[in-house]
Amino acid sequence: MANYFHNGVGVTPRRGDLLISEPFLPDPNFERTVILVCENNEEGAIGFILNKPSMVSLGDMFEEFDPFDKKMLVGGPVQRDSMHFLHRSSLNIEDGTKIGEGIYWGGNFEQLKILVQNNMVSSNDVLYFLGYSGWAPGQLDEELNENSWIVSPSATANQVFDLDPELLWREVLKKMGGRYRMFSNYPTDPRLN
Repeated sequence: MANYFHNGVGVTPRRGDLLISEPFLPDPNFERTVILVCENNEEGAIGFILNKPSMVSLGDMFEEFDPFDKKMLVGGPVQRDSMHFLHRSSLNIEDGTKIGEGIYWGGNFEQLKILVQNNMVSSNDVLYFLGYSGWAPGQLDEELNENSWIVSPSATANQVFDLDPELLWREVLKKMGGRYRMFSNYPTDPRLN
């Protein structure tokens, strides 16, 4: 397993890595966010913000999920009218794409609905997203060169599914240690320091 933590030139995030926004990233779409990279290739990159709750619950969008009152997350600023999901491998959902150990993206949505309706899914087994975060070819590399992101390798299922989204940015940086631990304590407004 790679042990790189980097917020500059030379690290290309791979599927399953985390992008952590630097403490004072000025873009409100990505302020203090943690993004799971689901694809990064010559066509660009795609990922989902793991710690930005929306005001919409799954039952608001799909009546089949009505009793399952799980809040959806804002996956990013691209196509906010689209819905995506990440799930644990233990659900065995067909056609999902493996992102990391125990983490899958998408798959057979009808199968997921049946699992939910039969109470075979815990609220910590699946994350639902409105929209996604996307980068054109070379765009993410440019942002890395500008030190907008810190790359942490190989997200764990615990980080993705179990940590409180409100604490995720801080907890991931703390776990990285060193100067990143210091970043985790930076105030949101640098004037308060």
